[in-house]
Amino acid sequence: MKQIAQYQDGRLELQDVPAPTPPPGGVLVRVTHSVISVGTEKMKVEQAKMNLLQKAKARPDQVRKVLDTAKTLGWKAALDKVRNRLETPTPLGYSAAGVVEAVDSLNTRLRVGDNVAIGGAECAFHAEYVAVPDMLAAKVPEGVENWQAAYTTIVSIALQTVRQLEPTMGERVLVTGQGLVGLLITALLRANGVRVMAVDLALARKSFAEAMGAEKFVIPSQQNLADEVRAWTDGFGVDAVVLATATQNNSPTEQAIDALRDRGRIVVVGNTKVDLLWKYAYEKEISVRYSRSYGPGRYDPAYEWGGTDYPIGYVRWTEQRNFDACLHLMKTGQLDLGAITTRRVPFADSLGAYQELLGEGAAKEVGVVLEYQKAERSAFNVQRSTLKEAPAASTETSRLSSPVARLDVIGAGNFARTMLLPHLKDKVPFGTVVNNTALSANHVKSKFGFAEAATDYAALFAKKESAAVIVATRHHLHAPIVKAALSASRHVFVEKPLCLTREELAEIDAVLAKSSGSVQVGFNRRFAGASVELKKLLRATPGPKTASFRVSPGKLDPAHWYANYAESGGRVLGEACHFLDYFCFLFDSKPVRVSAQTTWPASGRLPFPDSVTAQVEFADGSCGQLVYSAEGDSSWPKEVCTVFGAGFVAEIENFQKLSIHRGRKATTHSYNGKGHAEQMTAWAAFLRGAAEHPLPYAQSRQSMTLTFAVLESIQAGQSVEVV
Repeated sequence: MKQIAQYQDGRLELQDVPAPTPPPGGVLVRVTHSVISVGTEKMKVEQAKMNLLQKAKARPDQVRKVLDTAKTLGWKAALDKVRNRLETPTPLGYSAAGVVEAVDSLNTRLRVGDNVAIGGAECAFHAEYVAVPDMLAAKVPEGVENWQAAYTTIVSIALQTVRQLEPTMGERVLVTGQGLVGLLITALLRANGVRVMAVDLALARKSFAEAMGAEKFVIPSQQNLADEVRAWTDGFGVDAVVLATATQNNSPTEQAIDALRDRGRIVVVGNTKVDLLWKYAYEKEISVRYSRSYGPGRYDPAYEWGGTDYPIGYVRWTEQRNFDACLHLMKTGQLDLGAITTRRVPFADSLGAYQELLGEGAAKEVGVVLEYQKAERSAFNVQRSTLKEAPAASTETSRLSSPVARLDVIGAGNFARTMLLPHLKDKVPFGTVVNNTALSANHVKSKFGFAEAATDYAALFAKKESAAVIVATRHHLHAPIVKAALSASRHVFVEKPLCLTREELAEIDAVLAKSSGSVQVGFNRRFAGASVELKKLLRATPGPKTASFRVSPGKLDPAHWYANYAESGGRVLGEACHFLDYFCFLFDSKPVRVSAQTTWPASGRLPFPDSVTAQVEFADGSCGQLVYSAEGDSSWPKEVCTVFGAGFVAEIENFQKLSIHRGRKATTHSYNGKGHAEQMTAWAAFLRGAAEHPLPYAQSRQSMTLTFAVLESIQAGQSVEVV
């Protein structure tokens, strides 16, 4: 299928990419129309064309992330991550409509053949087919054409702004910025019985604003806005102002405060600078609100992707209910989208249209609709992945008698592209790369030389063969994919954690017992250069040891997918397992008992422990103490491990430095990396039949069992046996 791809140097391409697969509870949609949001997409392309310094100034939050990576992994790894992101294409588009082509078995609301409006910058792309979750799709009612329904997401942005404004009939509102969203806000306010004064720098927008219901139109460079407001409001000032501009100039904000009446209101929807002048804002006691996207539910993964709706008695207008309201306005004729649709372009000609739209002609264009021809779907696999029990009975292999035929990859995010695949390229034949996002799958295929790209992994395991697979998806998918791969006798590398529950661990045990495949978990720190050197010292030192691992990962962003417990299992299971595994590696002894507790804050926005301390007793008398804390200060090293043994103290800092204190002397060794390259190199040698399995399943299983015991100790409030 075809999809528009944007590169970070500003290039746009119409690429052939694999078809998407419906997410759980979602649908596959053949797109018939999508809308180019000229203002938003022009901003994205302009940011892409910036040089690195300009990008850094525009996104200081990303600069901080790069600095954090450099601190823990070194500048080379940080720069590799930056290069990967800069060379990776991103999709464009977030508002579209089409026909349902396939429905996931968990969806009971939609049917094949339904016309639907779809939204979401994560899924409703400018592409011939898209896969969207249930909550980001709404049925198109009779009387509404799909080209109109394609506006639904953008109209919902305007509707949410009006809801934040809480207008009353007869009020006078100033809407600054008459781009697509500003014009839609003007129309919706007019439908609510509100009188609107529209403001824009471009005279070309006047006819559109008047068509959408603006009572007056003001161009600040040609008219005195303060005088126009004074005359229009009988000297009182407007009741409210909507800032629908996109500028880093504070003039629109200052004009808004000046135009407001006493105790007036401002709602901000555009990406605009808002520096409030205290004296004037205070004297008028103004209220300021921001309007976020399409409405309640936006950016909540439990709502959008998990399908958990908000009860209507508590949240009247969710983003999906906003979709329905917008479609009803179209049906009743209260929203005339034809008045602002300036162009309808065949999808095949979209790149040429973009060049015009994002250039000097942008001010003359408002609503631009892309129209799609019906695409072929013969290559589409829309069935949900199923697990197949393999009849073969064997055990995990230590050394292969012959090389594997190929390596497939499921989950091709930035981690896989940066930390795994570069160390396997040219060492193992690359087969199929599978990713939820078709554009990313296609990019990784081209970059690393995979034979094929796909969005559904089911077809990979259709037959038993000597092949390998990397599983680098989100955590809740690890166990199902590992079981499916083992049933097909695959050799599996799965990023940590192996699974999210003891039940899943038992299921993997059972499948592995019948498989001729193998499992390796991404416990990479075992393989780091500093770890190898430290292990030599421990083996040469008799008696039990004590290790203290202090980890300072920083606070978890509640918007990060890790904060979705159903997907990640939480930070203890998803991240702390690394350091619990490291204790098992250091001591080569069975963990027998653990005592763990959460540390402040134990409650709040995150529904699971963000900070934990644990003390682990090992069978040989060794002891591991883990302090994993989201508190602290970023100037402290992210990972510090100190080991005490007979006649020595050793300390690893970020796996870049190993200090050994022995015989009243201290020696220091420097290293680069946390073991990702070394683990991949060792696994590649195993896949070629040149070496034994580098991390047998029994060792990874023991580390997962210890992690589950830590969680059980937290829940029980007491020490527990590790079983």
